[in-house]
Amino acid sequence: MSGRLAGKVAVVTGGCSGIGLATVRRFVQENARVVIGDIDDDRGATLVAELGGADVATYCHVDVTSKEQVDALFRTAKDTYGSVDVAFNNAGISPPQDDSILDTDLEAWRLVQEVNLTSVYLCCKAALPYMLEQRSGSIINTASFVAVMGAATSQISYSASKGGVLSMSRELGVQFAREGVRVNALCPGPVNTPLLRELFAKDAERAARRLVHVPMGRFGEPEEMANAVLFLASDESSFITASTFLVDGGISGAYVTPL
Repeated sequence: MSGRLAGKVAVVTGGCSGIGLATVRRFVQENARVVIGDIDDDRGATLVAELGGADVATYCHVDVTSKEQVDALFRTAKDTYGSVDVAFNNAGISPPQDDSILDTDLEAWRLVQEVNLTSVYLCCKAALPYMLEQRSGSIINTASFVAVMGAATSQISYSASKGGVLSMSRELGVQFAREGVRVNALCPGPVNTPLLRELFAKDAERAARRLVHVPMGRFGEPEEMANAVLFLASDESSFITASTFLVDGGISGAYVTPL
């Protein structure tokens, strides 16, 4: 039986863990061929084998802040599988050094901007020529609910970077709409990923402060985000572009009394 992404080739950055990993698996279930970009080489090789081998998936080591490596990632998709139909630009970080603006130094600020925002610029820049030549394609950039509202916990560079991803996605979605290329921003709420678990395991009060704002009363799961990415990647969302696609358990739409 054909899947919702049958015949499509997808590139996923940050594909070895969290939302990226869940999306890679979901894409393969829907018969896409996937190029996984990450820096976890051991996990990448294991993952390709788990997914069914080179006919289904390819792993590429990529530093998403390097133009040369990002260009090579998308070129691999084209050379290996013949097209670039979907780009899920998802790699990102949220280091503990990124806190209140009063405490976050310039080095920490720049690191987060490079990984979270500049990388999305590089990935879009690399993917677009292939998609414009095909006159078709879907780009999904991972922003965040903090791009549309203030964060309950300070992470100044992360919030600013995700605001940049959202704004860039809107502009690209508008710019290339008549060229057959859709660009949308996925805005997850707090998600039960290794990144979030590590962050909040060190600070139970911070976790509680974040969770109390979620009307559903729980963190999202990576698989729930992957389902949203699948929709945006598929032809089912053919009239959706330049969208702020919130998957946040209601956090951005409700006022909840804070702790």
